[in-house]
Amino acid sequence: MASQTPTALRASRLTWSVALCLSPSFWVAPALFAQDTPAGPVAPPPEHHVTRIVGVPEPVAPPSLPPAQIIQAFSKKEETYQSTRPQFAYRKTIHIQEFSPDGRPTGEYLATYDLVRSGDGKLYEKAVGPPQSSLQYLSFEPEDAEALTRVPAYPVTASQLAKYDVRYLNTEKVDEVDCYIFQVSPRTLDRQHPLFDGVIWVDQQYLEVVKTYGKWITDLGAMHPSTLPFDMFETYRENVEGKYWFPDYARADATFKMKDHDIPIRVIIKWSDFKPFPAVAVTPIAPSSPPPAAQNPKP
Repeated sequence: MASQTPTALRASRLTWSVALCLSPSFWVAPALFAQDTPAGPVAPPPEHHVTRIVGVPEPVAPPSLPPAQIIQAFSKKEETYQSTRPQFAYRKTIHIQEFSPDGRPTGEYLATYDLVRSGDGKLYEKAVGPPQSSLQYLSFEPEDAEALTRVPAYPVTASQLAKYDVRYLNTEKVDEVDCYIFQVSPRTLDRQHPLFDGVIWVDQQYLEVVKTYGKWITDLGAMHPSTLPFDMFETYRENVEGKYWFPDYARADATFKMKDHDIPIRVIIKWSDFKPFPAVAVTPIAPSSPPPAAQNPKP
């Protein structure tokens, strides 16, 4: 039997369970993620049970490495993953749901896309059939749902690090994996360059980001399409080929406000079936910015 790299072995036994609070207005959601898979591409993770709780204990001791050293290490790896990801095809699904007050799904939207490469080497996402929808209240164009997926996958790369304050919060044992927890906050904000505001979890042994939770903001606030109020995304990653960590599951919950009542809504985005493109020259997808800020209607 072929041997597996330490990273690949680690990918097959991850189980997540996290909980902390950054500030009175920014709660981090604990979630459960378990899989037992071989190295290489794996199936999308199961749905995650999210429960908001308050509180994060003070660190009992400083990290085993200086925080600056940890930050430099994982930000360099993020740069590598960001440049490598366009070399892999994938399938992406966007699933949006509406819920009744008792939590029952009452309508849904489902769209599927494949990342493909054209004859001239350019990458684009091709729809796998038309979107299917039974939504009763939400009304939006497919482009609005697509905009939710254009949030940058790797917010804290080495080239972007100077734009952030990255503060060590604590450690947490996640199944057999010990993680460092860092808060990421923009140093300055403007209207043209959205930045990440949230939390990241970093494997203590291999210094790789394995989960993020947060939003993209400008000086006008959180970014999202005007028709879809999702902004706080909880994103998990999967190990591909034993050496790369690519996002494979992102989830956000929100409320669609009606005149007389509110509708709970949820979006789950999955990326699966990662496969390397044949080795030829490729023109990477241009870096995408988060969707424009929603504009409040004039009274």
